Amino acid sequence: MADMNAMEKKLAEYKCDTNEAICLKLVRFPEDVDDDSTAFHPEYSHQLFGDDEVAFGYKGLQVQLYYSAGNLSTLFKVKYTARVTEKFDCVEPDDVEGKIRKIIPLGFCSNSDDFISLLEKEANFKPFGSLLHTYKVHSVEEGADLTYQIHKADLSCPGFREYHERLQTFLMWFIETASYIDVDDDRWDFFLVFEKYNKDGETLYATVGYMTVYNYYVYPDKTRPRVSQMLVLPPFQGEGHGAQLLETVHRFYCNSPKVQDITAEDPSENYVKLRDFVLVKMCMALPSFSTEQLSRGFRDEMATEAREKLKINKKHARRVYEILRLRNTDMSDEKKARDFRLEVKKRLFGPYRKNQRELTKMRKCLRPEELASHISQMDTRLQHEELEKSYQEVLGEYRRVLERLAQA
Repeated sequence: MADMNAMEKKLAEYKCDTNEAICLKLVRFPEDVDDDSTAFHPEYSHQLFGDDEVAFGYKGLQVQLYYSAGNLSTLFKVKYTARVTEKFDCVEPDDVEGKIRKIIPLGFCSNSDDFISLLEKEANFKPFGSLLHTYKVHSVEEGADLTYQIHKADLSCPGFREYHERLQTFLMWFIETASYIDVDDDRWDFFLVFEKYNKDGETLYATVGYMTVYNYYVYPDKTRPRVSQMLVLPPFQGEGHGAQLLETVHRFYCNSPKVQDITAEDPSENYVKLRDFVLVKMCMALPSFSTEQLSRGFRDEMATEAREKLKINKKHARRVYEILRLRNTDMSDEKKARDFRLEVKKRLFGPYRKNQRELTKMRKCLRPEELASHISQMDTRLQHEELEKSYQEVLGEYRRVLERLAQA
């Protein structure tokens, strides 16, 4: 037993947290390659290394995945200070390099000199597709306004397929349920964000983030664009690029009479927060969402105008209405606060009302003991507690949107 414990302790020394071991960089200058301050790490690595996100068999493991800032030419190296040897019976180290090779496209560099030589070609890289929007963000670090561009691209753009293969590798590290898409399906739209900057008198571009949108068919002659993937790379997060991208994409589809509305596939909590902010900001300019109209409650005219002018569906339009209604409600006024609370709860009560309808049906077909079991699950007091909890959560979400709106 003592020998077994000693062996387990020895083997534990060869376990590495893959989120810490994997180092990512967006490289603009040769000196960035050896500058540890420019590195960032994955949020997730479970798709390659299991739920524990651990690689076994190495000490001091470091996986270098460095990308040139614009074209995303790739340097891939695996380093470690020690590796398990034959003295550990029946124990093999994880094939770290093999696992990562499965998700990165061929053509990567395996030594720094070759990678640095590719940086000289970055001046030749230009954004793909057509320019949709240009905006500026003030950089405290640079002490100046930096310029960003959003482009729409497709596979007809020379070099874009290969570029997208490199870009999508970031999804595996930053989106929990990420998967690669079938780019050969021509119903995909791609939207890219780039920073435009100068180096030695030349204009260069750095990749900031992107979004993929799939155009679903809606009978008889419409489409419903659905946001599939959206990622702003970590060095650029918290600067407002996500909001700029989402609003630009919405406005792009607003110009198409063929578009029914815009949705998202399995949206994350962060995406919902972002969408709330962007849609509220856009709807504030609509006449049906004016202060005067908001006081009259949510009406069909709001849903219609939001859909026709901004391609926002009724569910999202209702949420926008509630956020703007809160903005115009004096919550210190007991009556106004109560009116707002009841209106939101009326919407939230929908699932509970459905339960009541189901209970009525059950009374007709269930035996008494079965009915008692279901009734206990639908206890009215618990429903009211859950409803109040849901309301408080929604109120907190709405207030966070309004706080961001006030700072915009």
